[in-house]
Amino acid sequence: MIRLLLADDEDLVRGALTALLELEEDLVVVAEASTSTEAVRLALEHRPDIAVLDLEMPPADGLRAAEQIRAELPTRVVLVTRHARPGVLRRALAAGVRGFVPKTTPAARLAEIIRDVAAGRRYVDPDIAASALTEGDCPLTERELEVLRASRTGASISEIAAQVHLAPGTVRNYLSAAMTKLGAGSRHAAAHRAWEEGWI
Repeated sequence: MIRLLLADDEDLVRGALTALLELEEDLVVVAEASTSTEAVRLALEHRPDIAVLDLEMPPADGLRAAEQIRAELPTRVVLVTRHARPGVLRRALAAGVRGFVPKTTPAARLAEIIRDVAAGRRYVDPDIAASALTEGDCPLTERELEVLRASRTGASISEIAAQVHLAPGTVRNYLSAAMTKLGAGSRHAAAHRAWEEGWI
């Protein structure tokens, strides 16, 4: 039997996926989590063969949970996502994630992918892989990337300024320029987009 941990913050999605995967005679769901923190805790407790994690789970994200699980356990990780950006794929592969699939994947196909991953193979959705190969260049300067990276922690303008050794007004200017280039409505949205693209 392949022992699974399923983690998704949407109860209906997680419950449906559990029910469908448990119809497979060689798969058993040993734990379910609704947050990335809970996913890590339950993985350490149950030591599943495969952890199927939603990339967009709060409070951190599925990728951070994957990194923490992989640091502690031989558990293999499959990430499921609605919006796969090339940078996230690169980071996931670097973290040892073995599967990367869109949420549109049918349960029967996911079961096949889980079996492949359990057998030591890797699976990356072809559309996600093609997107990673054709991504564009980063439009941001090094300074814009630096202030966005610092803003990902939720730091204030003053805290970011102290961290990157710039005046608060200069930080505001760099953040504003980055937001404009990325078409983002806030510095947090701009930082998230830059993170998704793998630029920070």
